[in-house]
Amino acid sequence: MGLETGSSSKALRAPPPPREDTPLLGEAQALSSQSKTFANVFIAIVGAGVLGLPYAFKRTGWLMSLLMLAAVAGLTHHCMMLLVYTRRKLESVSGFSKINSFGDLGFTVCGPFGKFLVDILIILSQAGFCVGYLIFIGNTMADLINFNPRILGMVPKSFYIWGCLPFQLGLNSIATLTHLAPLSIFADVVDLGAIGVVMVEDVLVFLKQRPAVKAFGGLSVFFYGMGVAIYSFEGVGMVLPLESEMKDKDKFGKVLALTMAFISLMYGGFGALGYFAFGEETKDMITANLGAGLVSTLVKLGLCVNLFFTLPIMMNPVYEIVERRFWGGTYCLWLRWLLVFFVSLVALSVPNFADFLSLVGSGVCCALGLVLPPLFHFLVFKDEMGWKGWSLDVGIGLLGIVLGVSGTWYALLEIFSANA
Repeated sequence: MGLETGSSSKALRAPPPPREDTPLLGEAQALSSQSKTFANVFIAIVGAGVLGLPYAFKRTGWLMSLLMLAAVAGLTHHCMMLLVYTRRKLESVSGFSKINSFGDLGFTVCGPFGKFLVDILIILSQAGFCVGYLIFIGNTMADLINFNPRILGMVPKSFYIWGCLPFQLGLNSIATLTHLAPLSIFADVVDLGAIGVVMVEDVLVFLKQRPAVKAFGGLSVFFYGMGVAIYSFEGVGMVLPLESEMKDKDKFGKVLALTMAFISLMYGGFGALGYFAFGEETKDMITANLGAGLVSTLVKLGLCVNLFFTLPIMMNPVYEIVERRFWGGTYCLWLRWLLVFFVSLVALSVPNFADFLSLVGSGVCCALGLVLPPLFHFLVFKDEMGWKGWSLDVGIGLLGIVLGVSGTWYALLEIFSANA
């Protein structure tokens, strides 16, 4: 199967099949400036997860949440740079050609098992994002258009998710994403506009209501909040392609740090303002707290349209991996439809948007973002590092495992208790 046969050095010299980092518009013709790299990192990280942050602030307390966001941003930046340093080291060794993606790096360091592990986690994370999108669309449309408790025998959320299915089957049947790329840009613009509108609305509500808020929610919800924070900063799979496309690669670390700091401030402001505005009444999606006015309705509809057209783009890495492994790397319509159907079924079974963010963040994003980068770095640099470097890599990896297992457990408890 392409990169999975032969030795790592020989395999990486062969033309690679489509991967999780295949660009939407084909290979870049020019290297990126610092400002474009900043924008690309921002787009790769910021997504629908931001809408669940105010609810996470409510659960964990505003001060604890701010501290967690800062800590996760720092850890994520460090682990992203570990991947960059590992790739640079391996490419400097004679016999290794260019390592383009996270999956390539996993294969180079750990062989077929390393690539398989990265592939599985990317499938779970990307599909998890899409499940979150459908949950948001179903809940939001049910809030906007809900004339009866049941529509055609279904609760409104289920009706709207099933209603998306035939259209998603059509969109996900498109073999190339070139035609969907403009919609991706539109989605990012809508995201930023919606975030800005919601924050202004939060300030206005806070000045009127000033509800009671808490700074700390207790240790019992710590792992829950960490899962949401890790989900919100997920983007580790794109760091290697973005670093490759930057013109001045020596400044990539600084640009990445600046972007992460900016996103942290935006996340902190968005989460805190949402919680300060609505207090204990904060819903799992902050848009559910907005009134019935024209502006809030347009924001909700815009976000639904945004996520509706983003879903096939986010599913594309899943298709590339599944088709490469099970269909010889060629287009397979029935596999794509089966995956879309499965994602829809999962979305129907999860009642709470923020709980699902915590589950994906803990169960998958912890492994991708906090466990594998220090593991790969340690395996490549173990003969050159002192005890401090060794301890740091091992410590971050163990922290990622602890956060992943504990966060997954608490998120599952929340989901099952909500279903009970």
